Amino acid sequence: MKARIKWVENVCFMGESETGHAVVLDGAPEAGGRNLGMRPMEMLLIGMGACTSFDVVTILKKSRQNVVDCVAEMEAERADEVPKVFTKIHVHFVVTGKDLNPAQVERAVKLSAEKYCSASIMLSKSVAITHDFEVLPAN
Repeated sequence: MKARIKWVENVCFMGESETGHAVVLDGAPEAGGRNLGMRPMEMLLIGMGACTSFDVVTILKKSRQNVVDCVAEMEAERADEVPKVFTKIHVHFVVTGKDLNPAQVERAVKLSAEKYCSASIMLSKSVAITHDFEVLPAN
């Protein structure tokens, strides 16, 4: 996997993936930014959330669960001192579907956290990561 980060101005950068997608990253005004894009640590948290969500939905579909929506609500705490690394991350999944089996949802979340999600597993080496979920019926 390759990526390219190009400096735009001040503390604004353009990140480009090898698949041809781009995203703007910028700093807060007090750090010289213009608030034009996400902060890098926000992007890292979103990347982990997307990775684990991908797994959960894929596992549930393979388990023949009728999933119609999946939202991962992420909450992270950071160290007070530099480097301001993540110290805790909590992922709350809200999974909506028809006749979903809560045991299957629990299994999917656990498999993602312990076996499949590269981002979560990598970050868990230095960050306390917790997960929980709720199942909602589809209308």
